[in-house]
Amino acid sequence: MKLFRPVFGAAVLVACLDRAALATTQNVIFNGTITATCALVVATNGTMTVSPDLQSLSSHNSGGSAGTVTLTTTGGVSLSVDPVTTTTVPAADSTATTWTPTYSASGAHTIAETGSATALTVPGADLVAVNLAGTKGGSNRFASGNYQATVTLRCE
Repeated sequence: MKLFRPVFGAAVLVACLDRAALATTQNVIFNGTITATCALVVATNGTMTVSPDLQSLSSHNSGGSAGTVTLTTTGGVSLSVDPVTTTTVPAADSTATTWTPTYSASGAHTIAETGSATALTVPGADLVAVNLAGTKGGSNRFASGNYQATVTLRCE
């Protein structure tokens, strides 16, 4: 009888080893949330040149160039330019200048040149051209010297 227990235990173990294990499964769920977002990266700064009548200093004038910005968005955002608030002008220029920033875009979104906000409803990437024009009124003219203005492109 003493021998029977170990032999029986070994026989049961061999019988269990011969059977396949029962399979079991579980589902692993993944969640993710992406909020409406936009990334702006300045590629090049713009250049303003003066018009022959000295009343316009603009990136649109001959020899001027737009600043360029790459935009990547999930959609659900708005693109706009803020009014110019930061300027540097030579001391000799003491008359008022009206600054008008505009932008246009090509790529996932086609935006004709505008100064107003534009809704970007779908995701994608764009190249945004940012322009700036400064104008003098009446008999006022731009003076010689260095001019600088900052345009804020906003995506929110």
